[in-house]
Amino acid sequence: MSTWGKYLAYGPDPAVVESYKYPKKYLIGGNWKCNGTKESVAKLVKTLNSAGPIPPWVEVVVGVPAIHIGDVLKTIRKDISVAAQDCSATGYGAFTGELAAPMLADFGVSWVILGHSERRTNQKESSELVATKTKAALDAGLSVMVCVGETLEEREAGKIDAVVLDDHMGALKGKFSDVEWAKIAIAYEPVWAIGTGKTASPEQAQDVHASIRGWLAANVSPAVAAATRIQYGGSMKGANAPGLLAKPDIDGGLIGGASLKAEFITGIAAAAPEPSL
Repeated sequence: MSTWGKYLAYGPDPAVVESYKYPKKYLIGGNWKCNGTKESVAKLVKTLNSAGPIPPWVEVVVGVPAIHIGDVLKTIRKDISVAAQDCSATGYGAFTGELAAPMLADFGVSWVILGHSERRTNQKESSELVATKTKAALDAGLSVMVCVGETLEEREAGKIDAVVLDDHMGALKGKFSDVEWAKIAIAYEPVWAIGTGKTASPEQAQDVHASIRGWLAANVSPAVAAATRIQYGGSMKGANAPGLLAKPDIDGGLIGGASLKAEFITGIAAAAPEPSL
């Protein structure tokens, strides 16, 4: 039975209808980074809760500082999921200061952001460590947004493929089954466009997204390549979201500053075009 046939057959159940009508939703992630007091987080949740509807072809996730996860889980609208901004490569044990993936899953977190450029740079996280953390997160039942991307110097030196494909993506090669890949999204974030106000043009972003999808087809499988959501993560906001999300290989965004505003829903999530059936 075709996807559309299943949609019609299971029409009475809205959840099943939605899953068959939009099997590959845009993934709009918000990274709150190291921001927020109890008061400001409560205000932000209230803003997002009242920001209007999320299209049924869009999945929205917010990456919350660990100390605020509990409050956000209790108060955020049900159609927004919660992500942690990191997890450890290990499980429970004598690892002072670490946050194990099973803890996050037990607490009700459903996603985790791993390999963000700020951690790769400031905490000196290697691509191999990011891959190990990804496996730990998947084993705990979490979904993962794995961040990849080049610096301005690397781009200008012609090293985009060497960094993004050979190193960042290369560390993931052979580590996960197709079933596990179904819970991984790749967030392409050109480091030179994060928090700088600069944005890769839709064409520049599309070129790298297409390369990542090509890498997946060659190194995992064509089916995984087609199903994996590849997000753009460099200063996406309401003004540029429509142009970026219109590109064929851009399946969402990982948004920083704009995720702290109502435009995260009204200008970005709402800008994702409805997929053709």
